[in-house]
This record gives sequence, structure tokens and C-alpha cells, in this order.
Amino acid sequence: MHFLDQAKIFIRSGSGGPGAVSFRREKFIEYGGPDGGEGGKGGDIVFEAVHGLNTLIDFRYTQHFRAPRGKGGAGSNRTGAGGKDLVIKVPVGTQILADDEDRTLLADFTHEGQRIHFLKGGDGGRGNASYKTSTNRAPRQHGTGWPGEEMYVWLRLKLMADVGLIGLPNAGKSTFLNRTTNAVAKVGAYPFTTLRPQLGVVSHKGREFVLADIPGLIEGAAEGAGIGDRFLGHVERTRVLLHLVDAAGDDPVEGWRVVRGELESYGAGLEDKIEVLALSRADLVEPRELAKLAKKLAKAAGTEPFVISAATGDGLEPLLDALLDRLGEEAEVEKEEAIPAKDWSPL
Repeated sequence: MHFLDQAKIFIRSGSGGPGAVSFRREKFIEYGGPDGGEGGKGGDIVFEAVHGLNTLIDFRYTQHFRAPRGKGGAGSNRTGAGGKDLVIKVPVGTQILADDEDRTLLADFTHEGQRIHFLKGGDGGRGNASYKTSTNRAPRQHGTGWPGEEMYVWLRLKLMADVGLIGLPNAGKSTFLNRTTNAVAKVGAYPFTTLRPQLGVVSHKGREFVLADIPGLIEGAAEGAGIGDRFLGHVERTRVLLHLVDAAGDDPVEGWRVVRGELESYGAGLEDKIEVLALSRADLVEPRELAKLAKKLAKAAGTEPFVISAATGDGLEPLLDALLDRLGEEAEVEKEEAIPAKDWSPL
């Protein structure tokens, strides 16, 4: 399945059905009078966050969504049937943005089962029975039904993962993902091997967590350089960051500073997230040089980095232990700060 994290769609709620023009014609009833019923209400456009989706690829092929209109009223004061609501299923982490210059945020789906009635269907038109007055005993006018609402919106997906893998291109993120999860990410000896986020599930000591490989960041990514500005948004949803620094790179400490600078430039609280630091691709560096690099990085970052090699598996066990510990700490903080979530509707 291809990964798609942005899509533009057209949505329209159903129009209301027309009211009926009808008169009673019953035996032994001298004065019949109007009895046209009202039209049915049009269907709403409803968005729902569901389990099992992690891409917006379906919206590449289906881009127009129209709810059915209400049925017309009938005689004997019968109201027309209402149009069925159209439920559009989206992955957890999806945001709905207005189609304007600022891409105004209209809705944000942060938990499974969240439903939002986004566009209201039009009300049904009045039947001629409702127009009857003391001076107008046989009205023939009726309402045609109120039109539905329509608009273009953007869907933007921000992955809901427990741990986000960040680092410069070729820092060994895809290799780490393949080694620790059931994912099969592309690995290559050139920058930007990963062009879209990859997800995998890590199983360690009887516990599981979701790991997301975010495409490599370069200097200026927060301002649009490379492909990082688009995918930095996915980091917002992660609970813990695993920052891989390439031990075999030209200047590992400077590489760490570049990525940290981009997180701070992007904002949205990324710089305040819990970060676990690791020197990756350790198998490509001599042990003595590796020890010096670890010491320099620890001094710059203020924390001791883990030294790992995803290719050989060295150092992964204590790193995964640390990630589970950090996730547990974060879960406790979230539990204390949790506020009961309420579904809302922009109607």
C-alpha cells in the first residue's frame, strides 16, 4: 500500500426534499383541505476516525463525496424520508483543513471512534398543509427544500506513533526499522532513500510500540528545503523521539545540531519532546574513535548516547529498554494531564 499524507477532496451534504401539494379527497368529508407533507432532510457529511488505516491513498482515487438528498413529501401529511448520512472514514491523526491560503484547521482526529458531523444536510421544504390559513384555505404553494452545503477541504495525516525516528539522511533509520520491526523499508547507500514515512511495530520483552521512520532532515528543512518540512508534521504526533546520529558521518556532532535546530525552527513543541540519542552505524568506526565521538556528543547534547549498529544488532537491547522506560514515563504524564475528550461539530 502506498503512503499518502495529503489529499484534496470535494464534499457536499444532501439537499432537503420538496414539500408536497396534496388535497384530501375522502368520501363523506365535505371539506377536504390541503394535506401535503414536508420533504425529508438531506444527509449530513460525517467524518469518522477508524482503526486500521494509516494512509490517505483511498482519497487519490475517490475525491468527490456527496450525501443523498431527502425524499419529497406526500399526501396525508406524510413527511419524506431523510437522506442517509455519508460517513467518510479517515485514519487516526487526520486533520481537516480549509482550502484557503492559510489552510485553516477545521477538525483534528486524535482518537479512534471520533466522529464529527462536518456539513449539515438541508432541511426539507414545507408541504402545502403548512401554508393553510383562515384566508387561504386551499394553498398550492410548497417549499422546494433547502440546499446542502459544499466545499473543498484538504486532508492532512500526521502519523500517530509512539516513537519517531529522526536524523540526517543515511543515518541508518531504515536499517534500524527493518531490524527491530516487521517493516520492509528500502535501504540504499545514498541520501533520501526514504521518501515517505514508514511504520513498524516493535515487540520487546512482552510489550509493543509503534515506530515511525521519518524521512531524513537537512538544514533548512523547516523552511522547505529538501523534503523535511512536509514530514516534520508527523513528528508532532509521536510521544518520544529517537535521534540517530551517524557515527560514520563527516561531523556527527554538527549533524546532531542541524537536526535539533530544525526541530526548534519548526516549533509546535517538537524541541520539548523526550529525546533518546543514539550513535548509529557503529560497526563502521574504529572502537577508539567511536569512544571519542560518544564523549563529544554527550558533552554537546548533555546526555549519554547509546552506541548501536542496526546492521549487526549490537547495542539494540539497552536502547529498546530505554525507549520502553521513556514511553512509560510519558504515559504517566499524559494520564495526569488528561482532560476528558469531547466530540464536537462545526455545525
